Amino acid sequence: QSLNSIRDYIIFQDHHLVVCNKPAGLPVQEDLSKDPSLHRLLQAYCKQDLYLCHRIDRPVSGLVILTKNTESAAFINDQLSKQLFSKEYLAIVEKKEIPTEGTLINKLLKSSQKKKSYINDEDEDGKESILNYKVIHVLDQYLVLNIKLSTGRFHQIRSQLSFAGIPVRGDVKYGARRGNKDRSIGLHSWKTEFIHPSTKQPIKFEAPLPINDIWPVVQQLITAS
Repeated sequence: QSLNSIRDYIIFQDHHLVVCNKPAGLPVQEDLSKDPSLHRLLQAYCKQDLYLCHRIDRPVSGLVILTKNTESAAFINDQLSKQLFSKEYLAIVEKKEIPTEGTLINKLLKSSQKKKSYINDEDEDGKESILNYKVIHVLDQYLVLNIKLSTGRFHQIRSQLSFAGIPVRGDVKYGARRGNKDRSIGLHSWKTEFIHPSTKQPIKFEAPLPINDIWPVVQQLITAS
């Protein structure tokens, strides 16, 4: 990635924050692959240390927020821990008869060894995971869901939707029938709203949808509605 292309990922920046739209396939932070990460590329572009406030999975696209100082990081992490940080996702899932809106509540267990989350609602060690969804569009073979999380667990959306029988498009790890050629999955971190660490005013961001796979179809439907 050239530093010019990194500039294209940035939706907003000021003295406190960098908000960017991560493409699918780019890791947020360094991993075993040793591939360049969003974090490292942005630090090189901004020529300073940046602090990650949250993560999204490598095959997921969309909003990632970093701060330029530890005070701003602490302020945002406090909002995240108190669930004052609103996050919406779009998910393209396999088509199935489900209620048009609902809440999924499960007990999630993380396997660090398999880099995967499992649901076992009988297990007392499982962490309660709450996901609210709404079907916003129906395609020939897929549903488009708007998802709001009440908790932020490892692979929560992917695991809960898979358990509900509606795995995310292309997410073979969680039961999708086939993968996407570019190894992305149909999950996009779409909108967020939080209190700015300096102005103390609410700010909102929306990440444009990817232009690969069937996202342009989803974009047309959202625009039309």
